[in-house]
Amino acid sequence: MKSHRALVPLGILALGALLSAVVIATRPRVVAQSVEVLAPLVRVTEVLPRNLVLKVRGHGTVVPRSESDLVPQVSGEVVWVSPALAPGGFFDAGEPLLRIDPTDYELALEAAAAAAARAESEVVKSRKELERQRRLAESEAASEARIDQVENAFRGAKAGLREAGARRQRAERDLARTELRAPYTGRVREENVDVGQFASRGAPLAKLYAVDFAEVRVPVPDRELAYLDLPLAYRDGKTSASEGPRVELRAEFAGTEHRWTGRLVRTEGEIDPRSRTVTVVARVEEPYARSGDGARPPLAVGLFVDVEIEGRQVERAVVLPRLALREGNHVYVVDDDDRLRIRAVEVLREDRDEVVITAGLAAGERVTLSPLRGAVDGMVVRVAEEPAELARSRS
Repeated sequence: MKSHRALVPLGILALGALLSAVVIATRPRVVAQSVEVLAPLVRVTEVLPRNLVLKVRGHGTVVPRSESDLVPQVSGEVVWVSPALAPGGFFDAGEPLLRIDPTDYELALEAAAAAAARAESEVVKSRKELERQRRLAESEAASEARIDQVENAFRGAKAGLREAGARRQRAERDLARTELRAPYTGRVREENVDVGQFASRGAPLAKLYAVDFAEVRVPVPDRELAYLDLPLAYRDGKTSASEGPRVELRAEFAGTEHRWTGRLVRTEGEIDPRSRTVTVVARVEEPYARSGDGARPPLAVGLFVDVEIEGRQVERAVVLPRLALREGNHVYVVDDDDRLRIRAVEVLREDRDEVVITAGLAAGERVTLSPLRGAVDGMVVRVAEEPAELARSRS
């Protein structure tokens, strides 16, 4: 009985050894394989040099060329107001806008004319008396004292005639000033006068502004001025408004975007010390003229517009997406063997979306757009095929 009990552990060990031998004999065989390391996949864009006109963009508000108050130079009751003298009304240069009661000034002119006629009569009378006294002096019938007295009277009469003439001219001028005329072709911004109102000399009656052209003041960063052809510091007397850089204005009006064109005419004299900007002034001729199809709205005063200014022309410039530029003004070029080449380039302009390169790249070269960490000159890369739609849009 004891011998049977001793054989049980031995049987268990034998069974375990048998199972282990079966498992080892039936295990799958591992086949060794070589691991292929794939080169990084990159997107590229082709270098396409072209002549480029640099653009400077900004914003501004439309303001009138000239703005002034309609101010009477004489006082009196307003007896007539032009229908054009209302907010938003248009008028031509020299057009009557308002009349003040001229009665008092007509009477003043009549009195001044009478005084001038009386003074002229005194001159004639004094001249005749002086001539008579001189004839008497030739026959020694008149004294020197009498001749001096008559000559003084004659000079006084002539002075009185000049004074009367000046008063008559002033009366004529005051009478003419009872009619207020437009100083230029323009529009009415504000009006605060009506028939029957008493107008005081020097009190503004309306606010007017010119409409022959409008201006837009555009703040431009001082670094952007390098891309514009502007006379900044000197006056040569040769630059005209038609010779300035072309400007395009855009604004949304009644749910539709509209465009106007103009010219840059001048820069204001100072640099803003806080924003480091220089204000340039664009001018648009005939802002209220009707366009050919009549669809374009007027370039109204107070309209906020986006401004695009044409700058200098650069020959054979390369425009790339901003992400193509690497640290230190370098780009990654993929050569014909699909190897990466780190290339230094000359950057003319850099903004949020694009970079303009003027040297360091040749036409047809491929520049990577994909981010690469640990890029090494000469490393092999795989080039992703550019979609046909993207290639067409880039061309």
